[in-house]
Amino acid sequence: MPKDNAKPQRLQPLVAWRALRVLLNDPEDTAQVFTIIRALTGRSLENAFERFRGTDTGRSILQEKRRLLDLLSDREALRAMPAESLGRAYLHFMESQALTADGLVDASEGTVDIEDKDLALYAERIRDQHDLWHTVTGFGRDTMGEVCLLAFTVAQLKNPGLALITIAGMLKITRENTHRIIPATWAAFRAGRRAQWLPAQDWEALLARPIDEVRAMLNIGVPAVYPEIAAEPAAA
Repeated sequence: MPKDNAKPQRLQPLVAWRALRVLLNDPEDTAQVFTIIRALTGRSLENAFERFRGTDTGRSILQEKRRLLDLLSDREALRAMPAESLGRAYLHFMESQALTADGLVDASEGTVDIEDKDLALYAERIRDQHDLWHTVTGFGRDTMGEVCLLAFTVAQLKNPGLALITIAGMLKITRENTHRIIPATWAAFRAGRRAQWLPAQDWEALLARPIDEVRAMLNIGVPAVYPEIAAEPAAA
């Protein structure tokens, strides 16, 4: 990823390709996701960061040096939020999947080298929002759900590395004879285009609000196509 006062990182397609092959063989090796993203980032991270710090919320977050991970890791604070809140829904999602908020921190360790502290804070905030986006969009952690969330995220972040992972995931699902993958991912991508720009949202404030209210405010509706596929029994 680009460093402070440095040219954007040169694209490394061979590095991305090798990491992608490893990821396809072992989808749980999430460190490869960060390797692919870093190898193909180009200017996409910087462009998104410029947009972020051009917003009132972004400027406040940078000025306060606010880390979203601090709140997402505080399960007691999340548990104390109202029953129908986004925070409680996020906590339920994490506990039901046996996940921790700092799990992606471990996966990304050693793959991010950003000297600009504000840019690093933004990159970390994007990383830490992943499971929060799962919660608010309704895309699960099954293979189809992950691919759909990736398509949604590509529309939001315009990162070539994420686009490559999304396409690879679609091809893998197609090989496994799961139908309607293209309509599902296309619907997810369009949902990402319609939604408010999630990176610049004040998630710390939104966590305490009713999840349905948050979804309406962010223009995130019920996923199209995906729920029907997720409900289908797995092929024998």
